Amino acid sequence: MSQQELTNKEQPAKELETAEHSDTISNGKGEERKTEIKASSQIVTAESVQAEEVPTIPLGSLQTLSTLQPEVSVHSVEASEAVSTPTPLVAQPAEYRRSVSEWLRIWWEGMRPRYLILSIMPFLLGSVLALAHVLSLGGPLGLRHWHPQRFLVGLLAVVLLQLGANLINDYYDYLRGIDTSNTLGPGKLIQQGLIKPTHVLALGLVLLAGGSLLGLLLALASGWPLLLFGLLGLLAAYFYSATRRALSSLMLGLPVAFCVYGPLITVGAYYLQQAQLSGQVVLYSLMPGLLATAFVHVNDMRDVEDDAQAGKRTLANTLGLGLNRTLFLALLGGAYLVLLLIGLPHNAPHLVLIALWTLPTLVVVVSGIVRTDLASGLHLVLRETLKLEAWFIALLVVGLLLSAILPILPQVPSLALP
Repeated sequence: MSQQELTNKEQPAKELETAEHSDTISNGKGEERKTEIKASSQIVTAESVQAEEVPTIPLGSLQTLSTLQPEVSVHSVEASEAVSTPTPLVAQPAEYRRSVSEWLRIWWEGMRPRYLILSIMPFLLGSVLALAHVLSLGGPLGLRHWHPQRFLVGLLAVVLLQLGANLINDYYDYLRGIDTSNTLGPGKLIQQGLIKPTHVLALGLVLLAGGSLLGLLLALASGWPLLLFGLLGLLAAYFYSATRRALSSLMLGLPVAFCVYGPLITVGAYYLQQAQLSGQVVLYSLMPGLLATAFVHVNDMRDVEDDAQAGKRTLANTLGLGLNRTLFLALLGGAYLVLLLIGLPHNAPHLVLIALWTLPTLVVVVSGIVRTDLASGLHLVLRETLKLEAWFIALLVVGLLLSAILPILPQVPSLALP
């Protein structure tokens, strides 16, 4: 080894001796702690090592190790003997296929049959108003001027239009990403993967076409104003949710619901029987219109987060919770106010006031809307509101029938005599 390499090796040792000597001196002066910190903070460098001094493994040794590894062999996994599978104790069912009745049930539930109350009740109210009118003018003989076949065909037309509108609504909600995460809303044939979107749209258009055809036949029998009622109903049924500029997305859902489920259907049903209009019928039509609007509004309140996320503008996601509640209560109160205006005056059909028997249900609805702000709670309020409208209009119809039938009961025995 050269003289220079020996010098490099001895240098760190000398530095360590110097550090120890300084430690001894510092102990005499009371500075031992300070010197230890300096000694520990010094960096000790290792001596340089030449590249040829690093131990290496010859390449031949690695090749020798690799040859010692076992070689990979490929063997067939085919069984040498036949293996029989034992018969299972529980037989597995064959691939599940829905029957025709199950498909019909799926389609029927997807068309939201519960919501048919919104259109059936005002149509029933308008028809009973026409019946009460003919009974008040001609007594039992006035039944000749009431057409049950028109009532049945008109009711079928209204049902087809609403079912078609519900399917159209599902299709366009799917296209626009509305109610994709909402588990409370009905329908959702497409969102659940049950039916193809094109099939839902096709059936919806077929139902709208069928309702329109029946409406056209009724218009030919009753007069062209009924054709106007049917055309307005068809446009509202389609454009309520169709296209990007849907009426329900332009904060026009509540006005459209009030017009369709109130005056349009009620007055249309009355005109179908009488071929004339009546201001009193318009007043009666306000009650189903207000109740249906309250139903649609609480539905929008329930879906306010999903609608806002999908870019659907409704009055519910524009107003705050307090104003939404106030509007809902005002709609319900308006229906009962109209009832009092009709039933309380002198010589009025007081029996229509039996609709006030729905006040317990009204209390349930009001307490529900005031106490909850969750989607699940609003869904319960939605169901109670629908039940409230059904019972309210049903009792109103019963009151109208009793008011029309009771005065003519003394005439029935005389008509029965030869």
